[in-house]
Amino acid sequence: MPANPTLLWLLAGIVLCLMELFLPTAFVEFMMGIAALIVALLSLFIPQLGLQILLWMILSTGLVLLARRFLRPKHAIAREIEDSHEARVLIAIPAGETGRVLYEGNSWQARCEDEHLPLGANQRVYVVRREGNTLIVVPETLLRS
Repeated sequence: MPANPTLLWLLAGIVLCLMELFLPTAFVEFMMGIAALIVALLSLFIPQLGLQILLWMILSTGLVLLARRFLRPKHAIAREIEDSHEARVLIAIPAGETGRVLYEGNSWQARCEDEHLPLGANQRVYVVRREGNTLIVVPETLLRS
């Protein structure tokens, strides 16, 4: 008796999601598992196994890229802060917007790494990277927490 593809996709999705608990891969296995669960639902309407596999590969790739874009590992932020340089806010930086900082004796346009966090004038910050002519900064308080 041939196996039901829907059950196979469900099993694969559950196994991949659970593997993330035991072998952390920065959500790669988890996203592949979510993709398998989505394909399990779609397999009810798409009976061709080859098309299901293609959908799983496309969904897996898309979800992994999406996760990497929005979920940055804490160690990546810590590594950026280790290499960062101190600056001081000249003009307050509202949440999600730009302001100005004094960095290496020059005034630079700056934006906070956390788009939901405003930074006040004269606050000490650390430059973690540069995007064009805009410095991306984090507040000093982030280092103490």
